[in-house]
Amino acid sequence: MELSDLHIFRTVAREGGVTRAAEKLNRVQSNVTTRVRQLEEKLGVDLFLRQGRGLILSPAGKTLLAYANRMLDLAAEARNAVTDRAPRGLLRIGSMESAAAIRLPTALSEFNRRFPDVTVELRTGNTLQLGNALLSGEIDAAFAGEPLPDGPFNTLTAYIEDLVIVTAKTVPLDGPPGSPSRVMLAFEHGCPHRMRLEDWFESRGIMAERIVEMGSWHAILGCAAVGMGVALLPRIVVETIPDRAALQIHDLPPNKNRARTLLAWRKGITSPNVEALVSLYEGGTAPTLTPNARPGLQSRAGEDTTSRL
Repeated sequence: MELSDLHIFRTVAREGGVTRAAEKLNRVQSNVTTRVRQLEEKLGVDLFLRQGRGLILSPAGKTLLAYANRMLDLAAEARNAVTDRAPRGLLRIGSMESAAAIRLPTALSEFNRRFPDVTVELRTGNTLQLGNALLSGEIDAAFAGEPLPDGPFNTLTAYIEDLVIVTAKTVPLDGPPGSPSRVMLAFEHGCPHRMRLEDWFESRGIMAERIVEMGSWHAILGCAAVGMGVALLPRIVVETIPDRAALQIHDLPPNKNRARTLLAWRKGITSPNVEALVSLYEGGTAPTLTPNARPGLQSRAGEDTTSRL
């Protein structure tokens, strides 16, 4: 198989059709179609299935895509290894939203200062999405919570978060059925904080009656502040909300109140840009934003709003 054939195949798979792939590759559609058909003939299998006006990968196509990603990534690594090892060009980073908003701005500012020739592209997602994006080669590195999906990853600890349960001051944790204390405010499936919140409910012998899924921690904190339900988030995130007086912060047990945010990248796939990012975190010295707030949140009247579970 030619690397150029695999590149065309991967582009068609990512773009979901020949038309968009041809535009991406700056080729005519007929050329892209012919190259894909020739690859299918060589392998003796159908790599795509037609779905409406687009294409989806067949089971054989999904298998080939995993190998194509590895082969093309290795080819790119080989070119970099024998030419230029200086960090430059594009570095694609994925991150959980909370880390992207609170932890990374200061760190990426320092990264830009040290490596001005690198352009950082940042996208957010939950841990499951980030792990899959690493495996597919869509991103080069990820800041993700534990547990990571199974995969060939190298990891190091980027941050250790202090986790807390958050409710409105008017919402008791032991409320009766039908009360806001039985409502979970969480990110979509795949978020490690959501899994920990589900475990917390289970450990108390309480069944969550409803899960309200949201796409941002701003929304989760806002809904918690008005008494819609219960959330679990890193304390550093909670400390950023302007109207903290409306919130009650409940400490988790010592063996449940810590979570690592990992910096992860593919095993065997290294690049100067990823190595540069890793160097920022080796030794645990990466800069981070620390909000001007004490660990135990204080109300405007000075009343301590932290409780222990």
